[in-house]
Amino acid sequence: MSSFKTIISSVYLSSRFYYSGLAVVFVFAASFFVPVLFSLAQLMLVALIIFTLFDALILYRNMQGMTAVREVPEKLSNGDENDIKITIQNHYGYDVRASVIDELPQEFQIRDFEVKRLLKSGHTETIIYHLRPVFRGEIQWGSLYVKTSTPVGLVIRNYKFNQNQEAAVYPSFIQLKKYELLSFSQKLHRYGIKKIRKIGHTMEFEKIKDYIPGDDFRTVNWKATAKAGKLMVNQYQDEKSQPVYCIIDRGRMMKLPFNGLSLLDYAINASLVICDLVLRKQDYAGMFSFSRKVENRVKADRRGLQMTKIIEALYNVKTDFFESHYGRLYADISQNIPQRSLLLLFTNFETMDGLNRQLPYLKAISRSHLLIVIFFQNTELEHITQYPANNVREVYDKIVAEKFIYEKKLIVSELKKYGIQSILTKPENLTIDTINKYLEVKARGMF
Repeated sequence: MSSFKTIISSVYLSSRFYYSGLAVVFVFAASFFVPVLFSLAQLMLVALIIFTLFDALILYRNMQGMTAVREVPEKLSNGDENDIKITIQNHYGYDVRASVIDELPQEFQIRDFEVKRLLKSGHTETIIYHLRPVFRGEIQWGSLYVKTSTPVGLVIRNYKFNQNQEAAVYPSFIQLKKYELLSFSQKLHRYGIKKIRKIGHTMEFEKIKDYIPGDDFRTVNWKATAKAGKLMVNQYQDEKSQPVYCIIDRGRMMKLPFNGLSLLDYAINASLVICDLVLRKQDYAGMFSFSRKVENRVKADRRGLQMTKIIEALYNVKTDFFESHYGRLYADISQNIPQRSLLLLFTNFETMDGLNRQLPYLKAISRSHLLIVIFFQNTELEHITQYPANNVREVYDKIVAEKFIYEKKLIVSELKKYGIQSILTKPENLTIDTINKYLEVKARGMF
């Protein structure tokens, strides 16, 4: 009895059936005026019922006529196109029309996902669609439906596959892999990464060793040579293992959106790439976030599991929609980072007043560390200034936009006046500009 109810609940009458039924009704209605049509209407009705029953019979004769499987990656990359794969197989002995309906996670707000295919007998087809999340966290798919009909097309059978699946949206590891591949490329300039010549002789002493042909005579240690009675030279190594911290402001100003992603997510994705680059350059990579308090701390290190710790910490960074407390940030840095380090501060200042409130703390931090303040251009305002004004309101909007753009430039000048380096960048250029700044600092031996 339960299996019969299941069959009944999965039966749908197609639009072709309804159109045929309308034709029968029309003929019946016409028979009131032309009685000879009454017999034709009866024949049409009987034929419709017979064909419908026959269609349902051959459709339900094979209890497992269709199978479908959805394949979802365990982790999705935030801000990137992720591939989702659905594999459907026709087990019927004839061609069928299939309509695949997938219940996507509610975060995407897509309610009309449907893909139609004509499947030959015994044929398997793979459907790949793409999802671009603009958030982090866990998401869940619902059921997967496949609506199937025969070439007759009067009855539709609905298959439901309980494919409730979960996945987690992580910071952009696709972007991370892209820059890993670029690190092996000889054409980095095409992607905006500058090749910066190393300046100076930033070497540190390692040991004294015997001279061998080919050693630089400038490294001869004459005191050790006199004592040993043979040529001895100093051996040096490049200065390495310098701490680099990505500091992410998760206050309310970082929740501003751009192209679907918040500024906070742009900072998180860039931090992931920078930390990986830092480790490849043999420096110590660490990160933490702050707002009213400091959280998500990963101490600077370069052990094997460091990137795993950083990825998990970045995954858990959430905004609290409060104004960030720079005084607490300064106190935390003073207490927990005793060694001079490179601090990449991802934040956002919209006005000079906003900067002036935090400037004393930034100046205090920069006395002990090399601080680089990274904040964002407002590209929406720049779009306003690019078009001519046609009325008074547009003139006013353009003047206000130019004022805010000018204030961003003033912020850069104000920071420079106190010896604090900064990067003013568009959100889409954040990663490239930060990489270039790190490589410049590294090449010049500035920390």
